[in-house]
Amino acid sequence: MLKYLGKRLLNSIIVLWIVMTVTFFLMHAIPGGPFTQEKSLPPAVQANIEARYKLNDPLLKQYGDYVANVITGDLGPSFKYVGRSVNDIIRESFPVSFELGMESIFIALFLGIPAGILAAYRRNNWPDKTVNLLTTVGIAVPGFVLAALLVDIFAMKLGWFPAALWNGWQSRILPAFALAVMPMAFVTRLTRSSMLDVLGQDYIKTARAKGLGTMYVLFRHALPNALIPVVTYIGPMVASILTGSFVIETIFAIPGLGSYFVTSIYNRDYTVILGVTIFYSAIIILMNILVDIVYPLLDPRIKLGQGED
Repeated sequence: MLKYLGKRLLNSIIVLWIVMTVTFFLMHAIPGGPFTQEKSLPPAVQANIEARYKLNDPLLKQYGDYVANVITGDLGPSFKYVGRSVNDIIRESFPVSFELGMESIFIALFLGIPAGILAAYRRNNWPDKTVNLLTTVGIAVPGFVLAALLVDIFAMKLGWFPAALWNGWQSRILPAFALAVMPMAFVTRLTRSSMLDVLGQDYIKTARAKGLGTMYVLFRHALPNALIPVVTYIGPMVASILTGSFVIETIFAIPGLGSYFVTSIYNRDYTVILGVTIFYSAIIILMNILVDIVYPLLDPRIKLGQGED
């Protein structure tokens, strides 16, 4: 396992370097810069600002300096948030995004897995048809549309929850649910299809023939094997929820990292865009590695690195 994890770590470093390099040069290929405004600054002021942030250096030198800083853990200063570094922005805002993401993940798994089990157990009956209908709607409706509907119905018309901000548990319900609906629909469908496949296996038929109870067969014998495809999706799902809440945070005015990322794109804040991209890429890679580690826990027959030279 250690050899396998070592290879994955090395590959992860290479992937992060590629992501950083491509993002760096793509940003600098776009016309304009972080201090380009509708009303041009005096040339002397513009030159002083560029000299302060070393934007007048050759592009390859800027790239080399940035890579050297990243290796030491320094993601650089923000060009638009005066006196704040990218590290400070991530340190202050990511906990909000993380909290929102974990609440959404809990909703997606807590509701999605039982719904998938129920749909598989009651196949072709009304619970199965109802679950299929709801998951189709959950997948088809974009998150920003659902968020707008939730605000209109539960905040504006019914007044049950606040429409925006991040203050108290009431303000977390609508954004967490809006962010969880699509992943919950995918988890439900994956659980259903996987459970149907497992329930048709011979060892399940043998367990039933021995007179074991239905719930025992479902949760002790069928569910662990049925969860393997779900776990495969959970890794990217967790990463996408933690890194993909840009629109939801903007709609609900949540002071998370996603809102900073969107604002930095508008402002051409190179260092924030780069820092957040690297940070989010690292989360995605980490979640994929964790998924690989969980596989043998669910099925001892799976060996990490099996088949590798």
